[in-house]
Amino acid sequence: MKITRLALPALAATALLSLAACGSDPTNTAGTNTSSGDSTTASANGAKPIVVGSASFGESEILAEIYAQALKAKGIDASTHLDIGAREAYIGALKDGSISLFPEYSGNLLTFLDPSASATAPDDVTAALTSTLASKEPDLKVLTPSAAEDKDSLNVTADFAAKNNVHSIADLKGIDGLSLAANPEFKTRAYGLPGMEKLYGITGVKFTPINDGGGPATLKALTSGKVDVADIYSTTPSITENKLVTLEDPQHLIAAQNVVPLIRSDHDNADVDAVLNAVSAKLSTQALLELNTTFNGSDKPKAADVAADWLKANGLA
Repeated sequence: MKITRLALPALAATALLSLAACGSDPTNTAGTNTSSGDSTTASANGAKPIVVGSASFGESEILAEIYAQALKAKGIDASTHLDIGAREAYIGALKDGSISLFPEYSGNLLTFLDPSASATAPDDVTAALTSTLASKEPDLKVLTPSAAEDKDSLNVTADFAAKNNVHSIADLKGIDGLSLAANPEFKTRAYGLPGMEKLYGITGVKFTPINDGGGPATLKALTSGKVDVADIYSTTPSITENKLVTLEDPQHLIAAQNVVPLIRSDHDNADVDAVLNAVSAKLSTQALLELNTTFNGSDKPKAADVAADWLKANGLA
């Protein structure tokens, strides 16, 4: 995560904050509650009901609805408690039992729990996160992560990609006078210019700082030709709307941010795992892009409706 948003989960919360619509004060733990009470209370059949939380942005709300609706479709008592706020708030809600499940982002959660963590590749991040939770938050665990990621990504226009035969960050090394736009911190952060030089040997980049988290000003700089490359969060609708090419990152310059179910251990069982693993198997970054694009469409659908349509289309409801 990272630039401003990865700090939320930021995760999505930045431009995704611009891309998704922050629902309320991120420090507010009350939020929108459609649950029936403490998630530790046993249901009529003796099983603990699952209360799925979300942060205060659209993507998180959609994912929470997907989890809850998928569970309900398999006969598991599930509800949502949306718009909780920042990570400190929803981790607290998980620990006190107010909620029992949350759609998290692997890299951001890892660095929240262990600021010194250095893993960047998906499998390494997942392994470190599993170990860190076991030692620091033994009442919580992550299930199988999805391939879907919401994180910083380097993008070029389709025309630039075709003219320069660019598909990967590594391909930028041979381009003279390369220019790039991103948040100001990209100039000094490990996932920014220093990392591009260290991992890919790219030097002499003309840097344009734009403090909008990959939002409209950054997009305009890219599409107008002011810069060659722009850092835009990977599930921002403007990527598909403008047919941008997101560059591959084979050296894992930018840490993995896979969407992963974070659950209270006392609410986890084989049936819950089976449902959530099936959801994770279908989730991809492209799917998140499409979900966010739909959610931000002119008809302004509800997160629950966007989730329901996706589950039906993927045979999960």
